[in-house]
Amino acid sequence: MTTKQNTPMIPEAQRGPAERLLELVLNGSAHLWHNRPGLDANGVWQPAPRGKATISPHAKRVSPGLFVPAAVKLYRQILDIYKLNTDLMAHFASYALTQTDWRDLKVATCALMLVQGHAGQPVRENDGSVAFYDDDHRAIGEAMILHYERKSTRMLTPKAVLRVAELLETPEIARLNREAGFGDPGSKRPPMGRWKRVAEKWLQAREKNLPMLEGLVKAGYKETLKKLARKVGYKPESQAFFEVLGWKQKQSTGGHRAVGLEGLQLVKRERFDGLSEAEICEWIETDRLSFKEVVGRLPKDVGLTPAIMVALLPSLSDRDLRMMTPTMEELGLLSEPTIRARWEKAVQTATDQRALHIVKNVRSKELREKLEEASDNAARQAVAEATAETDVRVMFLIDKSGSMEGAIEQSKEALARILAGFPMDKLHIASFDTVGTVLKPKASSRMAVQHMLQGIKASGGTTHAAAVHALHRDGVKVPGEAKLIVIVVGDEAGEAGDQFARAFRECGFMPAAMALLVSVASTRGNTVRTCAGQLRVPFSEVLVDQFADPYQVPRVLKALMDAPTAPGASQSGWVERVMRTPLLKVA
Repeated sequence: MTTKQNTPMIPEAQRGPAERLLELVLNGSAHLWHNRPGLDANGVWQPAPRGKATISPHAKRVSPGLFVPAAVKLYRQILDIYKLNTDLMAHFASYALTQTDWRDLKVATCALMLVQGHAGQPVRENDGSVAFYDDDHRAIGEAMILHYERKSTRMLTPKAVLRVAELLETPEIARLNREAGFGDPGSKRPPMGRWKRVAEKWLQAREKNLPMLEGLVKAGYKETLKKLARKVGYKPESQAFFEVLGWKQKQSTGGHRAVGLEGLQLVKRERFDGLSEAEICEWIETDRLSFKEVVGRLPKDVGLTPAIMVALLPSLSDRDLRMMTPTMEELGLLSEPTIRARWEKAVQTATDQRALHIVKNVRSKELREKLEEASDNAARQAVAEATAETDVRVMFLIDKSGSMEGAIEQSKEALARILAGFPMDKLHIASFDTVGTVLKPKASSRMAVQHMLQGIKASGGTTHAAAVHALHRDGVKVPGEAKLIVIVVGDEAGEAGDQFARAFRECGFMPAAMALLVSVASTRGNTVRTCAGQLRVPFSEVLVDQFADPYQVPRVLKALMDAPTAPGASQSGWVERVMRTPLLKVA
């Protein structure tokens, strides 16, 4: 088993908010909520083994739900960044909601913005008159919850709105907020900021637009909406709110309830017991029922049949189709041309690499290859988004020296997940020990990358510059208007950084940014970061095991591929993009 060290570019005390923010995104793939029992292994969530399997004495069982150690780590990170630069955090919260699909990050940043101290308070002169008003960054938290964009996945779901409160109510998070001065230090209640007020506004907006409320119920959020209404103490203006939720009401002990006590026509989810397959399909098509609405109502003697699945297809998103590939294969539906065409279209729109996990449950070799294609498409889309504004060329330099013994295979797997995302005419790859070797995949695919890397073995000394010279000898040229990103894969132990930097100058390559994918078998050096310092370009690093997370791969690629807008800039281009994100405002 390899050991890894994550030595930052500069000491912790000297790292600014931009460096901390970039590290959070590059090395922060932890999920906060899990829907199954797990283990807490020294602060890391792991799935609990099934049956009576023994667990490590260093691990303890945890229930489904919020995994507190991961929540505390993430919240402390964003809180530290906020303390160093409130403006950066305000822009990052707006960026997290509108530009990313990282659901847990949206929840955490929203929670922070709702309780942090900049709330538009008046700043007074010595005589008590109002000189001006402070920035109201709590309004950004409100805007995150109220933000609505039809058919978009980049807004908070009902579950996410509820999770903001759950996070703020967690004792460890409440303690961090009190220590930061965001609430009454003597109060036993957790600081909640404006959560209750904005959650009530969110419910009001959906009550006034009943089709929107009905859509959330069809999407499976009925019980979540009830929990949200209870927590807020929501008082609907009409009983239609209760009717859509199928929520029977009774008078409170105080006798003050006036809405929803009489004449409720509840919308109930009736089971399909006693109905034939044809009748169930007709009901699905007439009422446009979703998969979540149907699956729990099917009689055991009918189950999920091919016909019922076909009736449900219009309600499934592309992501649903990819996730349900094993089920559709088992039902024989992927051999039907129309359904197969729809499924293949879904493969083309993948935004994460979860398809690589689904592959394990698929029997057909052809389908497995298609799902791997979905993984490639996710990487391509991430690269395309990050390079839409600029012509970017990429050099991947792969360390295969003897010090990589035990870590080279992990490097290969990470590269297989990411290299397929790059256009071949803008990608240059070389491996090195003391000699550089140019590598060229036969095609832009995960399989081609695996084939290209399969012969690489760890041996020999370490000279990073050898890879640069090999690419130069091979005729690689970078257009003057293009920006060059250099990504080194390895343990960073090698020649002096100034020698590595000299190789770029001698070959006429002028990097706009450098990054290190850290893959360490034992110890590591500082060649790449020293080189970046000599060339005066931004440097970032990411642990290679981050690429095991299917959701993290697109995030990392976007952050790494954003070159600075100005030549010689010391700040990451991705951080510049964050700062250009307009602050969210309450409509």
